[in-house]
Amino acid sequence: MSHADVKGRRLDVVVIGAGFGGLYAVYKLREMGLNIAAYEAGGDVGGVWYWNRYPGARVDLPSIDYSYSFSPEIEQEWTWSEEFASQPELLAYFNFVADRLDLRKHYQFNTRIVSAVWDETRKLWSVTTDRGEMVEATYCVMATGPLSVPRDPEIPGVARYAGELLRAGRWPHHPVSYEGKRVGVIGTGSTGIQIVQEVGRQAGELYVFQRTPSFTMPMRNQKLDPDYVAEVKRNYTGIREAARNSPNGGVRPWTTRAFFSVTPSRRRELLEDAWKAGGLAMLGTFTDLLSNEEANEHVAEFVRGKINGVVADPITAERLKPRGYPIFARRPCLDTGYYETFNRPNVHLIDCVTDPIVEITAQGVRTQSSETALDMLIFATGYDGLTGALTAFDVVGRDGRTVNEKWKAGARSYLGLMMEGFPNLFMTTGPNGPAALANIVRISENDVDWIAHTITHMADQGLDTIEPTRQAEDEWMALVFKLAQRSLLTKAKTWYVGTNVKDKAQGLSLFTGGFPKYREYCAAAIEAGYRDFVFERGRTTVAA
Repeated sequence: MSHADVKGRRLDVVVIGAGFGGLYAVYKLREMGLNIAAYEAGGDVGGVWYWNRYPGARVDLPSIDYSYSFSPEIEQEWTWSEEFASQPELLAYFNFVADRLDLRKHYQFNTRIVSAVWDETRKLWSVTTDRGEMVEATYCVMATGPLSVPRDPEIPGVARYAGELLRAGRWPHHPVSYEGKRVGVIGTGSTGIQIVQEVGRQAGELYVFQRTPSFTMPMRNQKLDPDYVAEVKRNYTGIREAARNSPNGGVRPWTTRAFFSVTPSRRRELLEDAWKAGGLAMLGTFTDLLSNEEANEHVAEFVRGKINGVVADPITAERLKPRGYPIFARRPCLDTGYYETFNRPNVHLIDCVTDPIVEITAQGVRTQSSETALDMLIFATGYDGLTGALTAFDVVGRDGRTVNEKWKAGARSYLGLMMEGFPNLFMTTGPNGPAALANIVRISENDVDWIAHTITHMADQGLDTIEPTRQAEDEWMALVFKLAQRSLLTKAKTWYVGTNVKDKAQGLSLFTGGFPKYREYCAAAIEAGYRDFVFERGRTTVAA
């Protein structure tokens, strides 16, 4: 059924989002014979990669890993050109998948959902768009992703800036010129790093406003040789199986080797090898880097030492060194010549710890010590991560309760898939699963398969509604927080823990037990006959 046919009709499922989770959900549920309508705020498919058109945007996972495994045909027909694909190639992949599986006809693009309200009497979700349209569906799948709501920095005066203002997460679709311009970048996470290394080569002058430096390692991207691609295609089955059984849900190497089980000289060799290998090889060199603080500091010091070897000015090198939080506790970044960029005479690092930004003026950025006049200002200030997409509109469950109220003290759900009080509402890559800590494509596939299985179970049993019990949700969150206590991820101020958004509840609500363990919990919920859920048939509550 095409999107044009859905208006005013009772549907089986509404899917929100056209990234990895949304596209697979539309495909999987359509193949089950369900009537679907899907919505996407962007102008086309691609999720975060539809928006992320900033200079240097590319994925930090190997392309062969950052792709669907559910369709052997797509695996064989699509060929990646680079180890780490750039945004245009990633977008081309999404377009290929949407065309190959004829998914676009189910979507209405350029459409935001403003509310999703549970109708208790009729047992359905009433979903309203920003165009004033309303559709009704038995199930609602929130494939809104962990990073889809960008945020401006909390600095006074943004509105009065008279120059060109660009936001990394909402980059214009036309070419942008930096030549001869004075450009400022605020934000030095993975996005800021990718922008700086590109724009530094082109701008007249580039001013990098840095509050918290990030640890970044060489990406060492390479073109993929056709013979290698052919090998991968012959061996996809085994590659995917290895990924599903890896803690990070991907093919990045991992190990059971503890840092202090190896002699100092051998440790140094292993770290040097990982640095030369590039990518996130270092994270997989020792098993305890996110649980042993002393081991973590050794690796952090190794990376800081590498900055000295690249950056010519010792004062700039010192300012670029991250301190005060564990390496890998913030999202690790990959670069191609980021530190080298600061050796260019037109690139200036402004340390916002010793010289904080006071305000944005009509001309540029004023710090405590001086004002920097800018022709262009770029915000690379991240997202309202994990929860932002679901709290950005009104999701109203049973008895008028909203997700905003439920999540006031932090995100809570069962398995990151469903919430008590919100019947028939599913999430993919939800904030209490592995979300940002494992391969998002593998998580999306796992979650959609779980949702599809659950909807099939309900149809077979003649059930109308499903939601987790309060006890199941409480026990899941207790497990999530117990595991989080063992992790150094809690020791850095990041979007993982909510510290980048004013007044947001703080705490690590991600499942840190690794992707295979998460898959086990998801499977166990089904194998136990859904005993952690409450069902309704007509007006009758049914125990699983």
